[in-house]
Amino acid sequence: MPFIRRKASSISLPPGYLLDAKSFPAPRALNRLLWRCKEETYSPKMLSLAIKRSVYHLSIFEESTGALVGFVRATTDYGLNANLWNLVARPGDNQGSFLAVLVDRTLSVLRRDYPGCSISIAASASSLKALQDHGFLIDPGGIRAMGLRLH
Repeated sequence: MPFIRRKASSISLPPGYLLDAKSFPAPRALNRLLWRCKEETYSPKMLSLAIKRSVYHLSIFEESTGALVGFVRATTDYGLNANLWNLVARPGDNQGSFLAVLVDRTLSVLRRDYPGCSISIAASASSLKALQDHGFLIDPGGIRAMGLRLH
């Protein structure tokens, strides 16, 4: 699980795409994006609940089609920890740019709103470069995180 080390500079979104941090993406569209990125999908009810309980979420949409092409959400305990979840971007030429923008904007918000929190993420291999470019360290000092999936 990577941890944040330093502040990164602001990165811009490629032309033809829009950022949206206000409206929730449709669960079906988000599940389709997660599936396309080879990530776990969820029931629409659970996905909607997870997004609503997040302190922040950010989507990237293609302007011409309205298709969801990138997403991330954040949770926090409001004191010590913040976590990024469901960081995904449509595979293709802009995947790295999408991931970089999602990480950059989300970290800016978390640093501003929750300045004392450490920030962590369980990340897919496709997002590692964007995370490392923003100062995340992979398992610093041999730290290994573990999670328990509740069913």
